[in-house]
Amino acid sequence: MSALRPCTAAFVSRFLQMLQYRTAALAGFATQCWWGGIKVMVLAAFYGTGAAGGTAMPLTHAVTYTWIAQGLLALLPWAGDPEVAQAVRTGAVAYDRVRPVDAYALWFARTAGWIAARVLPRLALMVMFAALVLPLAGLGSWAWQPPADAVAGLAALLSCALALLLSASLVMGLNIATAALLNERGINALAVPVVVVLSGNLLPLGLMPEAWQTALLLQPLAGLLDIPVRLYLGHLQGNAAWGALALQCGWIVVLTCLGRMAMGRAMQRLDVQGG
Repeated sequence: MSALRPCTAAFVSRFLQMLQYRTAALAGFATQCWWGGIKVMVLAAFYGTGAAGGTAMPLTHAVTYTWIAQGLLALLPWAGDPEVAQAVRTGAVAYDRVRPVDAYALWFARTAGWIAARVLPRLALMVMFAALVLPLAGLGSWAWQPPADAVAGLAALLSCALALLLSASLVMGLNIATAALLNERGINALAVPVVVVLSGNLLPLGLMPEAWQTALLLQPLAGLLDIPVRLYLGHLQGNAAWGALALQCGWIVVLTCLGRMAMGRAMQRLDVQGG
């Protein structure tokens, strides 16, 4: 427990720090509602042409998928932790090397707190808007629908918790690359299009070609958004649901092990700016 205490404190302090930025959360929510509405209208037009007749995802599921994707937008690891990037630029990253705490675990806890504090307020606001306000406004067909059943809802919640850890492990890769390159701009620019497409944020992965479905589901970015939403909608049940959760856990372990090895090498070769 004494070893976990510094990491727990780092998570809580970063979480509470990020919750103070209420204006940023409201601005992000408004932007996500705007883009969510555009995506829903595009999907409605696409389904209206009959081009989606061969897919296993009805329009209501595609719409719900879109609103969940907008609510979990801040969960996507398309940028490294700005606190780490600043520490690399200023040379303060050297302090993490002399602390009597595992540097990887400390960075991971900070990153997880940063992600969680950005996601939860926007997700809560998105639920109120898309699941409650839109039906009251007579737009029930374009609203966030409830889960397939209680089991699906609980499975989706568990999957979202795993998605947070998976996202933190992926952001850790960006953090380590930032420490190794002494600059975050290049790696962040490369991460954005890959993450947006392969997570299912741009388009539900279920609407992509059938021949791609197995590969799309097995790659790690599917565990950020696509797997939680498929569980929520009831597309993955029974053994398939357990397999999807195990896949998320497996990627967390693999990425954490790779991240630890990469961080060890990066710290050995680290040149602190300023001397």
